[in-house]
Amino acid sequence: MTDSPQTASTPSAAAPLLVVNGIEVIYNHVILVLKGVSLSVPRESIVAILGGNGAGKTTTLRAISNLLKGERGEVTKGSIELEGERIEALTPSDLVKRGVVQVMEGRHCFAHLTIEENLLTGSYTRTSKGEIAANLDKVYNYFPRLKTRRTSQAAYTSGGEQQMCAIGRALMSNPRLVLLDEPSMGLAPQIVEEVFNIVQDLNQKEKVTFVLAEQNTNMALKYADYGYIMESGRIMMDGAAKDLANNEDVKEFYLGMGGGERKSFKDVKSYKRRKRWLA
Repeated sequence: MTDSPQTASTPSAAAPLLVVNGIEVIYNHVILVLKGVSLSVPRESIVAILGGNGAGKTTTLRAISNLLKGERGEVTKGSIELEGERIEALTPSDLVKRGVVQVMEGRHCFAHLTIEENLLTGSYTRTSKGEIAANLDKVYNYFPRLKTRRTSQAAYTSGGEQQMCAIGRALMSNPRLVLLDEPSMGLAPQIVEEVFNIVQDLNQKEKVTFVLAEQNTNMALKYADYGYIMESGRIMMDGAAKDLANNEDVKEFYLGMGGGERKSFKDVKSYKRRKRWLA
């Protein structure tokens, strides 16, 4: 496990699918949001980007999918490579054709369309009707709830069903890499578990690589292979998910565990120094 934000860590010996190297992101030509962010995503893995609100998780995903321009943002330093190819200049639609799809925070289903119509909007890059039909069957196989609700307007489905619809819509393009932004947001705990189980199944059976931006640190580390913890636009810590879950600082600052043994003033000062380091 490393504590340096300057170099991308390699979670496995396999050649990474995605490499983000020292990127900086500025909004409105003024506001520096990401500061030297580096990460490496192996093929067929689940990588979690963790941290609280404002840490820079969503901006990191948007930098990868090139959706920053809609928010008046841009990558001003560093590089982003997909299988060794620089992708910062590609449009979001070009990236979808290369197999990179983002599922936005808040689901963003088309409220007036049915579940099935929403799913079919994700297949606009595919030209074979047979392939589209096969992909739709695959989505219904992984999300049987959606098949049951396929004729219902998205506006009248639950938050969990809308999240499943958003992920299913991404799968309709046959992606290699799915960027999943806050999948647990606003969902009941049992639905969160169901969604994460399906993500794990898709990773293991369909070999889809996932990058999750998630505030639910406990759930994300349970399912991820590797994790990066962000604070104030920087990677502050990274490591194998099991190592992060057992790290005392991660337990205390993000999992709400530990810290009870710090009773002396010296212990409190030590805690504050380490808290400032993470912040």
